[in-house]
Amino acid sequence: MRPSGRKLSEMRPISIETGITKHAEGSCLIKVGDTHVLCTATVEEKAPSFLKGTGLGWVTAEYGMLPRATHSRNRRESAAGKQSGRTQEIQRLIGRSLRAGIDRVALGEKQIVVDCDVIQADGGTRCASITGGWVALRLAVNKMLKAGVLKTDPIVDHVAAVSCGIYGGQPILDLDYLEDSEAGTDGNFILTGAKKLVEVQMSAEGATFSRDEMTQLLDLAEAGTDVLVAAQKAAL
Repeated sequence: MRPSGRKLSEMRPISIETGITKHAEGSCLIKVGDTHVLCTATVEEKAPSFLKGTGLGWVTAEYGMLPRATHSRNRRESAAGKQSGRTQEIQRLIGRSLRAGIDRVALGEKQIVVDCDVIQADGGTRCASITGGWVALRLAVNKMLKAGVLKTDPIVDHVAAVSCGIYGGQPILDLDYLEDSEAGTDGNFILTGAKKLVEVQMSAEGATFSRDEMTQLLDLAEAGTDVLVAAQKAAL
């Protein structure tokens, strides 16, 4: 039995509200259960210097967690003077994931920065950031298409992410904090709308896992991605 009472293959309630901020080219607030993330997309007219003259665009991400997003207050990383290794790893993951859904030639020498700020955390913040970040990115691209800045849509597919793990000896979908903290195996699955794998992060937290169990987790992730892509489409 899961602590929440959910079925093994049941996602938490999902909502995505768009147009949250006034100034960003694209924005949304994604809620996956009690995990809430504000995602904004900013269009910059120049690509990074390492892409100058290549004709290629770039999508990157920044990730942060508000001090009271968790049970106890975390010190702001700006006050500490540097980002934690965890933060750097997560924002690189978000950037890689979102770039998988973009035709960088069609984007041209522009950069889109997606900011993901965790307002409240209850497990799966990186997955919610990727799923919501894609919506913010889509909205920013829509704005450029409408303004004639882009002639061709550079977005080739949806990108969404969900966590899966083995809890109490059973594969489960979409772990909340209680499950994540006690899971024997924990994984994050990033997929496109066409169910192409972008990245899989799997680790044995308390017990090793079999190939058959990994296949079961992937099946759950595909089902979860279908739900998330449907939520993205509904939000747009």
